[in-house]
Amino acid sequence: MNRKPLFIPLASLLFCSCALQANTARKGTPPTEWNVKEVQHGKASWYGVRCNGGTHTASGETLCDDSATAAHKTLPMDTKVRVTNLANGKSEIVRINNRGPYIRGRIIDVTEGVAKRIGFYKRGVVPVKVEVLEKNEPETGDS
Repeated sequence: MNRKPLFIPLASLLFCSCALQANTARKGTPPTEWNVKEVQHGKASWYGVRCNGGTHTASGETLCDDSATAAHKTLPMDTKVRVTNLANGKSEIVRINNRGPYIRGRIIDVTEGVAKRIGFYKRGVVPVKVEVLEKNEPETGDS
């Protein structure tokens, strides 16, 4: 009697079950909570490797078109901000790693990838809300 046909379906069920459990474990991880420290309103534009005049940011990092990073004139490097496209409500949390924009009325330049993800790549400039974020520190029992 040949037992191979029965073994193959059982093995594939076991493998799929393990994969489903691994995915479920990752989904159960709680998201990081943020407090909004400050809110700014203005216009956002985007920039990329082709139009930046170089491949490095003011922080010294290599510019990557798809990264969740942005340029701001005054916020400290590595500050996290949530950029919301006010035309469609889409938003993304980005990290400040560059300086600019230097055009009047614009408050932030996001990478090309962020502009695509929040829906203003083709438009080029859009009104936004920029929320400066800080990590929500868990309360300790100390008083």
